[in-house]
Amino acid sequence: MNNFELKNPTKIIFGKDTIERLKEEIPADAKVLLLYGGGSIKKNGIYDQVKIALANVDVTEFGGIPANPEYATLMNALKVIKEQNITYLLAVGGGSVIDGTKFLSAAAVYEGDTPWDILAKNIRTENGMPFGTVLTLPATGSEMNSGAVITRKETKEKLAMGGPGLFPQFSILDPEVVKSIPQRQLANGLADAFTHVLEQYMTYSVDAKLQDRFAESILQTLIEIAPTILQDAFDYKAASNFMWSCTMALNGLIQKGVPTDWAIHAMGHELTALYGIDHARTLAIMTESHYKYNFEAKKQKLAQYGERVWNITEGSVDDKAYAAIEKTTEFFKSLGIDTKLSDYTDEYEGTAEEISKRFTERGWLGLGEHQSLAPENVEKIVKMAY
Repeated sequence: MNNFELKNPTKIIFGKDTIERLKEEIPADAKVLLLYGGGSIKKNGIYDQVKIALANVDVTEFGGIPANPEYATLMNALKVIKEQNITYLLAVGGGSVIDGTKFLSAAAVYEGDTPWDILAKNIRTENGMPFGTVLTLPATGSEMNSGAVITRKETKEKLAMGGPGLFPQFSILDPEVVKSIPQRQLANGLADAFTHVLEQYMTYSVDAKLQDRFAESILQTLIEIAPTILQDAFDYKAASNFMWSCTMALNGLIQKGVPTDWAIHAMGHELTALYGIDHARTLAIMTESHYKYNFEAKKQKLAQYGERVWNITEGSVDDKAYAAIEKTTEFFKSLGIDTKLSDYTDEYEGTAEEISKRFTERGWLGLGEHQSLAPENVEKIVKMAY
């Protein structure tokens, strides 16, 4: 097992009727900016619960943060922070709202002239404006980690940021919110969390037995609960396991002491930036071709995954590994998610070359756990995903 450090300061408040706990977590003298997305929280009762909990707090609102948090929109929110002398941020939403709030947390204290530089120049945020979250859509794990991804429409870019100053101070996780989530977003959440685990697990063994089994247990749980989550009737027990699995998939725990990949995410982000495809669906598009292209480097772990997660016991290491890839694609399809780029756009020709060019220009010359995937390799992998 590799050396590691682990510190996660986020307080998790999990369970039914926990939104009312907001009043205990936010300082009474804070000037709060309440951030949310398209307004669904006003239809499903979450907004009212938040407002009641914050009845005695000075609250300004900013809605309209889109599914891929857009830089221009967030810059409008930053103006509100400056003009209203905001001291505390509260994200009420899914990963996009929380990611946008993390950007604002960093930008609010950033001393440079252009906040986009935080992303473009990969500037770590050591201390940001304090913020908390009320999670309304399990998927990204952003409620318990210090990373974020922001989109800039004008340049068709989607870049990551992070730093120890961007952990939420607290996150409220009430599984009851799952009741009002559309099926497409539930499927996205399941696929997103599943791929988050794969990116930290599907590399090579360093004999981190517990980390492997943590990862495998999250994958097994997501597979087991997926049919119940996608059915019309709400099931609180399944919703609880879904929400906690999504958080555990990317709160930092399962990546400690092991090599990680993240090439699927790097390529997937470009598909979202270029075509506006849902983040989780871009991951499903890239997964099969990535594992097939890197089969020799990953086949031992793929075979282990096949045995332990999919109960594939017949055949050689190669047989088990290949079958595990097929099972993964079948799982995405069982969620109603297509797995080829051509399923989403007729304009896919040239995509691989464009992504390769972008990676070259950024100096991203070695992706993956071995940092061996050069832009020309990325080009081949993306073409395999057409």
